[in-house]
Amino acid sequence: MLRRGVDRATLYLPIILTAALALGTYWLVRNAPRLLEPTTKEAPVHEPDYFMRGFVIKNFLPNGELRSELAGKEGRHYPDNDTLEVDQVRTRSISPAGLVTRATADRGLSNGDGSEIQLFGNAVVVRDATVGANGRPLPRLEFRGEFLHVFLDTEQVRSNKPVTLTRGTDTFTANTLDYDNLSGVANLQGRVRGVLIPSAAAPAPKP
Repeated sequence: MLRRGVDRATLYLPIILTAALALGTYWLVRNAPRLLEPTTKEAPVHEPDYFMRGFVIKNFLPNGELRSELAGKEGRHYPDNDTLEVDQVRTRSISPAGLVTRATADRGLSNGDGSEIQLFGNAVVVRDATVGANGRPLPRLEFRGEFLHVFLDTEQVRSNKPVTLTRGTDTFTANTLDYDNLSGVANLQGRVRGVLIPSAAAPAPKP
């Protein structure tokens, strides 16, 4: 009878082993760690990552010469678009020809390398009178408006809002402005008005 029982158990042994293997596989699947599901990348948030107060930022050319200065009452840097927002902004830039341009506004927005500055509220950009490389005098230039966009590398001033341009003693107003200092051309559009003051006549030579 013992031998008969062993023979019967041997007949069912493959079935028992298969069932045990199936149960073990099922247990491993249930308790195995789940694969990490792909997570969607969060959109960058427009929030400042650092602040500055009473600051001055200076940019230099590769040869060590000063290119521009940016100062303000308070500054906030936004990493999502690499911009610097400045309250009571003041700027000073020096062109390759040595022309100095200064700007002020209630608020400014500069790009990462400081080559573009947007001025908002009581914006004023001034280039003082000087002498050009050819020896000819360059009159004082002044731009005023509620918005001015200054491009330091290309020496341009643009605005899609009303502006006042003063060149020496002459004054112009327009709805939009596109000024290129390299060519000396000011493109004024909209309701353009100008007041031209004749320059004083040179005294006649004495006999």
